[in-house]
Amino acid sequence: MWGVLTIMVQLKLAPSPEQAAALAATLHAVNAQADLVSQVAFDTGTTRNFPLRKLAYAQVRAAGIGSQAAQHVIKKVTDAYTALAASIRNGNHGRPGSKRRRKVESKPIAFRPDAAQPYDARNLSFALDARTISLWTVRGRVKGVPFVCSPEQLKVLAEHKHGESDLLVRDGSWYLLVSVTVPDTPEYEPDGFLGVDLGIANIATTSDGHIMAGRKLNRYRQRQARLRAKLQKKGTKSTKRLLKKQRRKESRRARDANHCISKRIVAEAERTSRGIALEDLTGIRQRVRQRKPQRAALHSWSFRQLGDFICYKAKRVGVPVVFVDPAYSSRECADCSCVHRRNRISQARFVCRSCGVVAHADRNASRVLARRGQEAWNAGRASRVPDLP
Repeated sequence: MWGVLTIMVQLKLAPSPEQAAALAATLHAVNAQADLVSQVAFDTGTTRNFPLRKLAYAQVRAAGIGSQAAQHVIKKVTDAYTALAASIRNGNHGRPGSKRRRKVESKPIAFRPDAAQPYDARNLSFALDARTISLWTVRGRVKGVPFVCSPEQLKVLAEHKHGESDLLVRDGSWYLLVSVTVPDTPEYEPDGFLGVDLGIANIATTSDGHIMAGRKLNRYRQRQARLRAKLQKKGTKSTKRLLKKQRRKESRRARDANHCISKRIVAEAERTSRGIALEDLTGIRQRVRQRKPQRAALHSWSFRQLGDFICYKAKRVGVPVVFVDPAYSSRECADCSCVHRRNRISQARFVCRSCGVVAHADRNASRVLARRGQEAWNAGRASRVPDLP
C-alpha cells in the first residue's frame, strides 16, 4: 500500500512596497496577539488547543485578527508550548532545579515580531498560471502577490495537494513555505545494504569506498569563525552590518553540501537496489566529551540534517533505510569482526590486530554498518524512515 510524504516547497515572494507593508503589519499584529495568548496560557496553565481557544479566541478576534488567522495564532502558541515541554523532558534545558531550566519555566514563551505565521486554504489561494498568491492581511485581502520558484517546484505545486503554509520574512526578503503531500514509492526488498559512516573529517563515507571529505567545509567554518571573532572584537557599526549580512551564510553552505551528499547516496542505493544503513547518533553531543578547541566542530556537525535529507529522499524513491547501533564500529574489523581499541591507529588508518587487514578507517566502519544493516533487516526490523512534519 502506498503512503504519502509531506515535503516543503519554498516560494520567494516579490511584493510591491504597499503589499510588503501589509504583510509586515500582519506579522507584527498576529505575533503581538500570540504574546498575549501565551501569557494567558502561562497564567492559567492551559496549553491545549481547544481549551485555550475558549479562553483567548474572543480576545484575538477583538484585536482585528480574522477568524481563521486567530485560530492559527492560538494553535501556534499551543505548538510552541508542546515543543518546549518535549525539549524540557529531553533535558535540553538542564536538570530539574537548574538555573537555566528555572529561567525557561518561569516565564511565558515570547514570539518575535516577525515570526512566521501559518496560513491555510481558507485565507490563502494560488494562481499558479500567473505565479501569484492572494492572502489575508490585517489591511484586507492582498491579491496578486508575485512569487518565483523553479519549474520543478511549480510542477509539484500544480500536481499535488497543498497543506498548511508559513509566511515569513528573512533578511528583508519574503518567503512562503508550502507543505505539499506527495505519494511515496513502496519500499523494495533490498539486495544488500549501503553502509554510511558519518563524521567530521569526512562528512560521509560509503561502504563502496566513496569518501565525501569535509576538509573544504571545515576550513570554511574556521574562516567564518575567525571573521566573526574579528568583527565582534572591533564592534563598529560597519562591522555589525557585515555580521548581519553574514548571518546563516555558513548554515546555507552546510545545508547545500548535505543536500548534494544525500542525493548522491540515495541515487547509488537506488541504482544498485540496496538499502541504506545509517548510524543512530541520537544524544552523541551529550555523551561525547571534547576539549574546548574541538567543541565548536562537534556542535556544528550537522549529522542530523544529513540523516533527515537521506531519509526523505530515500522515501520518495522507495529505498529502505535502517538505523543501526554505531557502538565500536570504528574498532571492529569488517573482515573478521575482531573488536580492539588499538585497531584504529589514527583518524584515517585501520589495522586489524587479529587478521592484519589494513584499510581506511571510515571505509572499514561503513562496511561494518552495512553488515549490521543487513542483520537488522534479516531480523525483521522495519525500515525507520520517519515522516517529515
